[in-house]
Amino acid sequence: QVQLVESGGGLVQPGGSLRLSCAASGIAFNIYVMAWYRQAPGKQRDLVATITSTGNTHYADSVKGRFTISRDNAKNTVSLQMNSLNAEDTAVYYCKAESEPQFTRRVYWGQGTQVTVSS
Repeated sequence: QVQLVESGGGLVQPGGSLRLSCAASGIAFNIYVMAWYRQAPGKQRDLVATITSTGNTHYADSVKGRFTISRDNAKNTVSLQMNSLNAEDTAVYYCKAESEPQFTRRVYWGQGTQVTVSS
């Protein structure tokens, strides 16, 4: 019943932009910290950005100033606007939901969406 479904991935040229979306269902979205992670071939899965239920954000140094995370609690969605993309941004991007720490810990992951930056 719990689902996190990413969309918006694809092929983009260096310097281009892409917007990823994650639609959540089956959870109390307003009590979850939402996050985007990414994993390149042969690499670890790294945190890209987080946004708390109240809108506080955190970004990895590698994407700071280029990526923006946002959420719409009315629509149960979280988005990642990616600008000035380069080849090092190529990865599978995953949406993650984790309940705020005052609640019983629950973590859910989406299936991932491929982002390829190439000329």
